[in-house]
Amino acid sequence: MSLSKPEFCDVSRYDTFPKVLAYNAANWPGEVAMREKDYGIWIEYTWSDYNTAVKQIAMGLRELGFQRGQVVGMIGDNRPEWIQFEIAGQALGGMSIGIYRDCMADEADYLINYAELTMIMAEDEEQVDKLLELGDRIPSVQKIFYDDPRGIEKYDDPRLMKLSDLKALGDKRIAASPDEYDQEVALGKAEDVAILCTTSGTTSRPKLAMLQGGPFLKHCVAYLTRDPKLPTDNYCAVLPLPWIMEQVYAIGHSLVCRNIVNFVEENDTMMADMREIAPNFVLLAPRTWEALVADVRTRMMDASDFKQKLFNWGVERGMKAFAEGRRDWLADFLLFNPLRDRLGLGQVTSAATGGAALGPETFKFFLAMGVPLRQLYGQTELAGAYTLHEPDDVDFDTVGLPFDNTEIRIDNPDPEGVGEIVTRTGGMFLGFYKNQEATDADVKDGWMHTGDAGYIRPKDGHLVVIDRIADLAETNHGIRFSPQFIENKLKFSPFIGETVILGNKRDYLTAILCIRFDIVAKWAEQNAVSFTNYTNLSARPEVYDMIEQEVRQVNATLPEAQRVRKFLLLYKELDADDGELTRTRKVRRSVVNERYADIIDTLYSDRKSVHVDTEITFQDGAKSRIVTDLVVVDLGQDGGVADESGMRKSA
Repeated sequence: MSLSKPEFCDVSRYDTFPKVLAYNAANWPGEVAMREKDYGIWIEYTWSDYNTAVKQIAMGLRELGFQRGQVVGMIGDNRPEWIQFEIAGQALGGMSIGIYRDCMADEADYLINYAELTMIMAEDEEQVDKLLELGDRIPSVQKIFYDDPRGIEKYDDPRLMKLSDLKALGDKRIAASPDEYDQEVALGKAEDVAILCTTSGTTSRPKLAMLQGGPFLKHCVAYLTRDPKLPTDNYCAVLPLPWIMEQVYAIGHSLVCRNIVNFVEENDTMMADMREIAPNFVLLAPRTWEALVADVRTRMMDASDFKQKLFNWGVERGMKAFAEGRRDWLADFLLFNPLRDRLGLGQVTSAATGGAALGPETFKFFLAMGVPLRQLYGQTELAGAYTLHEPDDVDFDTVGLPFDNTEIRIDNPDPEGVGEIVTRTGGMFLGFYKNQEATDADVKDGWMHTGDAGYIRPKDGHLVVIDRIADLAETNHGIRFSPQFIENKLKFSPFIGETVILGNKRDYLTAILCIRFDIVAKWAEQNAVSFTNYTNLSARPEVYDMIEQEVRQVNATLPEAQRVRKFLLLYKELDADDGELTRTRKVRRSVVNERYADIIDTLYSDRKSVHVDTEITFQDGAKSRIVTDLVVVDLGQDGGVADESGMRKSA
């Protein structure tokens, strides 16, 4: 076997996840398939280990009465056991659904009942408590399995069962009927629905896209043809497994090309663990790339004057060289090479981002650093990504070219060619689970209507995505703008976390900003600015002055009609638990517009502040009253670009 070139499984013959897994285990039993860091030690799982665990779980589920067509669920951190449980359910002709670990109990309630889950794996006490809290509200759930017994063994709910006990039950069934598992796997067909994947739910409750195993695997092959991986390549699975792209990378790609999937110990140890693994390819959400930039800039705040000057000098030289289509060897040697190693990106040959647009400044920063970052684009309903840049044809203004199995057209284009992106792929979903009405609304004549606005660039065929059609806005003066584009430019600042750009059917643009608390707190400490909590810090005049400068800098890069004229700093972070963000960290604009209507009205009035007296509820049920005044900063018609005084115009 050669490890110098990609090797793809014949997914026409091995056309389900369990079949591909069994094939890999039979042919490369001793090769490493997964690693997991536990208590500081990397534990390896071979393809044989992987397949054996799936077999044990599947036969244990069958012993407990799991039937073809039923649904298994998983909730918790990314773990090998998650994937094993998922494929085990599919091996018996079942479907799988992943639930985000940070979801609230009512969200879990909705998804469990929607899918009629029968068997669910909850990683630890936190997730078990969430399910037990629902009581008889989830009548379809027959068993709840857990892997981490700490704090759980005192419970006496008859639905609870250790994952190790489930495997032991499976071993007994295997001993009594050694051929049963293979027979079950052989019954699986390419057209069987394997995954019920949640949509983002930016405008409503998430729907469940029915993804078939065979088309999903073929779509993975199309992706890997564009972006090949080797059996020896390492990948760190740090994005939530319920998200479609982590399903593609951590499960689909790994099965098809046998790359090694690594699971970090904790979110807090992610960067250190990545440095140890030195992954060959990474997939990170835009907010993670943004956070990396912010973290780098924050660390420089603690560095010596010399190191700060070296950093600024290196970034300037590197960015200039990148703009000229070359590399600066001195900037690479003194700054970028050590920085890549520090971030765990030193061995990366392919890096991708997707799920939302990445700001161009962030994109250029990593490209200048030498990280081969590429933008992908896709939807859950189409098995994730179906466009990607070619390695030598990266343009941060686009999302690249479609895969070989993908067709894209633009419907109802305006005079500039901008219209709705309409797509069909080889990995296209079967429809929405138990929701034919929604399926018929989005799929017409075999084409998926994405709801995104964009165009195909004539000179090279690259797809350019503007924004969600529903989110494209126009001022009262007829100026069209993309809120997301401006938001991404603002979030390049290390001090700005979430942003919401307003201005649709208004006279001018305004912004609700959330500070990036950890970084602004560090800045405050260095500048002797006292504070007690997020609300207090965000209200400090010194913070307002600093953020104003950040907004002015962004405004200077925008046409005058698209500049932010007024802004304020929100008294809290936007939160998925409050319904303001999706679990993939996308802003739910309708929720924000409704919840903060009074604040938004103030931004479009002559008032210089808005009084807030509200109560917030934390995830643990604790409540806190917030009483504060939010200051409105008016930058003037030109967005403060011409005013170099640096002074706030309102107080």
